[in-house]
Amino acid sequence: MREFSLPALYEVPADGNLTDLIRRNAAQHPDVAVIGRKVAGQWQDVTAATFLAEVRAAAKGLIASGVRPGDRIGLMSRTRYEWTLLDFAIWSAGAVTVPVYETSSPEQIQWILGDSGAVACVVETPGHEAAVESVRDRLPALANIWQIERDAIARLHAAGDGMPDDEVDARSALADADSPATIVYTSGTTGRPKGCVLSHRAFFAECGNIVERLRPLFRTGDSSVLLFLPVAHVFGRLVEVASVMAPIKLGHVADIKHLTDELAAFKPTMVLGVPRVFEKVYNTARAKAQADGKGKIFDKAADTAIAYSRALDTAAGPSMALKLKHKVFDRVVYSKLRSVLGGRATHAISGGAPLGERLGHFYRGIGFTVLEGYGLTESCAATAFNPWDRQKIGTVGQPLPGSVVRIADDGEVLLHGEHLFTTYWNNEQATADALSDGWFHTGDLGTLDEDGYLAITGRKKEILVTAGGKNVAPAVIEDRIRAHALVAECMVVGDGRPFVGALITLDEEFLPRWATEHGKVGKSAEELTEDPELLAAVQRAVDDGNAAVSRAESVRKFRVLPTQFTEESGHVTPSLKLKRNVVAKDFAEDIEALYRG
Repeated sequence: MREFSLPALYEVPADGNLTDLIRRNAAQHPDVAVIGRKVAGQWQDVTAATFLAEVRAAAKGLIASGVRPGDRIGLMSRTRYEWTLLDFAIWSAGAVTVPVYETSSPEQIQWILGDSGAVACVVETPGHEAAVESVRDRLPALANIWQIERDAIARLHAAGDGMPDDEVDARSALADADSPATIVYTSGTTGRPKGCVLSHRAFFAECGNIVERLRPLFRTGDSSVLLFLPVAHVFGRLVEVASVMAPIKLGHVADIKHLTDELAAFKPTMVLGVPRVFEKVYNTARAKAQADGKGKIFDKAADTAIAYSRALDTAAGPSMALKLKHKVFDRVVYSKLRSVLGGRATHAISGGAPLGERLGHFYRGIGFTVLEGYGLTESCAATAFNPWDRQKIGTVGQPLPGSVVRIADDGEVLLHGEHLFTTYWNNEQATADALSDGWFHTGDLGTLDEDGYLAITGRKKEILVTAGGKNVAPAVIEDRIRAHALVAECMVVGDGRPFVGALITLDEEFLPRWATEHGKVGKSAEELTEDPELLAAVQRAVDDGNAAVSRAESVRKFRVLPTQFTEESGHVTPSLKLKRNVVAKDFAEDIEALYRG
């Protein structure tokens, strides 16, 4: 199939903007908890009425400080309550939010705030403020900096004290559906980040149709979601706005090191994450079972869950014997795994990379369905996702209702719909290149099945062509290898080479556990990269990845690197995408070593 669309389930208001949502919630659900806020180590509810009042107070401070309609305001913080509060306050002041990743370097900060022409910036920590101040002489438009940890909210409240609500409401009403809501800068895997201008219309079309299509997961007064993804990323922003639109209770977690504890305390009904999170939950649970001498039981339970889920997709369904085994394992294994996720969560939405068919079936088999989706910054996050009642594991689902997905002759995925960005800020040529003929050219390769379910097969720019002329899409085998507990990152190489190779880094959280279990305590990471037993374990991960592709596409040789690909090292973006050109340059000698002899 070359093209597929679904009718819209939500009509975008012609003259409204996103601030309408918080006023509607306060009017219709004043006493319903729309936010869960961590205060002094305890979760406290924030009602719709209270949230509106706090947003208005912050917006008054912005207006009193000189923020004008259409001004761009930088927002640099980890995922916390104040992010969502300030986002809606900026919109209520008639301004435009410009997210900055809290891990950004001074050079990146200077580019984003300078290119967007930001007149003010809210930061979280003294370190963030110092980073902005270090480039302030190159930011002539920047007039104000507020720091959350130095009473930014209280200072804004004081600045706007005495301003009537009517003045804020008048400012809030200035933007219409086609006004810019935010400028989100892309990850910059191949060059300078581009500023995607996303309108209020884009968020309405995106979140309105998602909430309606997944309505059983968005039950006001009952459902809740714990957000631990960066809100600076468009996926995190989707969660924020969709939660307010529904409305359901939204909680924020700044440090994922404590995610398990926060899930247990907050008890969300829905989890949003990226595949690496779900891989780690599985790998950690399996490793713990092995350490407790229950590894065989866990593996049998996992195989049963996968078989049970696969049987759900057949006409006959699970057999009586399989149902019985599943029921036994639910009591002794699956219920404990669900409790790690808070105990109430029945569904998750995953994006950013493929989850993998086996893991998808595993989670559905334990009673926790992971719905995969696909999108980009330019599509305001999800442009396709699996519906709650018609999931196809191994795909990223059907198009967002009201949008169209088309597969071009060369296999590229093209998009059309109200949820798309309007322009790249200050970059007309890039806009024209990406939005030619009324379609957004994603750069991704994919296929559509007879029911309109999309499968992503790779990136056009990442296709490798071996010396033998074989086209290789790295994503399939990389994702499969990366699913192994020992593997942190995998980058396939081989363009113009006689065979496909790979650079592999080790998971720094799992590596010490592996070393302990295999009597290697005291060995450095560098020593372990040459350990025959560890290399054999990595080889098994590679063999598993090779099972998903043809022999010509399989990894023949690999090198384990004694380092990590991190944002700080410059090898991944803030959204954890590999900067392939940087990795290839910095590890050129390691790549060459794969092809010697």
